[in-house]
Amino acid sequence: MSIARIKGFADMFPPDSEVFTRIENTARAVFSRYGFVELRTPIVEFTELFQRSIGEETDVVQKEMYTFPDRKSRSLTLRPEATAGVMRAYIESGLANREPVSRLFTTGPMFRYERPQKGRMRQFHQINCECLGSHSPYADADLISMLLRFLDALGLTDLTLKVNSLGCSECRPKFKEALLAYLQTVDSAALCPDCARRVNTNPLRVLDCKQPGCRAITDAAPKLLDYNCPDCRAHFDTVLDLLGAEKLPYELDHRLVRGLDYYCRTTFEVVSGSIGAQAAVAGGGRYDGLVKSLGGPDTPGVGFAAGMERLALMMGEGDANPADFYLVGMDAQSKAQGYALAQSLRGAGLKGEMNFSEGGFKSLMRQAGKSGARYCLIIGPDEAAQNTVVIKNLESGEQTAVPQSGALHFLQTGTN
Repeated sequence: MSIARIKGFADMFPPDSEVFTRIENTARAVFSRYGFVELRTPIVEFTELFQRSIGEETDVVQKEMYTFPDRKSRSLTLRPEATAGVMRAYIESGLANREPVSRLFTTGPMFRYERPQKGRMRQFHQINCECLGSHSPYADADLISMLLRFLDALGLTDLTLKVNSLGCSECRPKFKEALLAYLQTVDSAALCPDCARRVNTNPLRVLDCKQPGCRAITDAAPKLLDYNCPDCRAHFDTVLDLLGAEKLPYELDHRLVRGLDYYCRTTFEVVSGSIGAQAAVAGGGRYDGLVKSLGGPDTPGVGFAAGMERLALMMGEGDANPADFYLVGMDAQSKAQGYALAQSLRGAGLKGEMNFSEGGFKSLMRQAGKSGARYCLIIGPDEAAQNTVVIKNLESGEQTAVPQSGALHFLQTGTN
């Protein structure tokens, strides 16, 4: 009896794997232009890291983490998100002492035990960017600009940038007090069970509930921006001015909140109109207290995370880069010459494969057709004797015999 894969975990073959590779390569190309460097962190961390960074009362920590003891009875957890590991690495490496601003990005798998759904599996993948060391609103705007350039480079459309300001430790308590006073006037039975509980444990989270009844109730709730202190409002206005100067459209969204106290000021989210209910494809914001809460120096930060599965849903199969050639060798001598030619073409930067199996001409040509290559290169006994190769355009059916030494030029230009 064979062993099946675990529910919520996926094998990824082409073309899906090719789409993920394209996302990662595009991220590296775009982010490097903004000075970001790639950091690779472990997928397993001590459980306490996530309890302190995400919050012990959150659903992620309470219900969704893959947590287990190691052989020394230490509690370990498969990472449910990337930011905590980046902060731990930033603190442990002493990076704050070596550079005033650190720009780091990561890619890789995350793990949450929740119901598998479209765009989110129990093993899912994220791209994270963290800019550490700057209080400036320019850092916020720069990060948002980079995110939108990245999404544009992927060819994604039908996107909306939503922004809000969470205020700071000085002004946000006044908002929370006003919000709590408003929610306490509401019949708790009219709220969903989660929001009825959150009224007393984390009232800000009531604002971002997606249940229609809760949204109707919070339409008239106090708005964060009305409670921003002058410094927070000036910070946010600068971010909006910078986005406007780049002609980057945005929507103010008073429901856009973060539940933990170290989040502050700018928060943002990019949503799609084309992937159904799970519309958020990227989100982030400023978290000036996070590094300090994990035992590091008092370092400001701003970052975002983008879900790769959701990006892939929007991209579809994309325009995967097809092979340049599929080489067919008909007999031993032909294969020997074909093998040498294929290696030479690959060395010149072309992409292709050749047949290893035996078979009749029609069977081998069917293999060539299934490969998706632009051209089929055919070497039989006659071609081997004359050091030539027949090059067949697999789309038009046209074929031409050229010297093997001229195959590279033909594949690059389409002419002898």
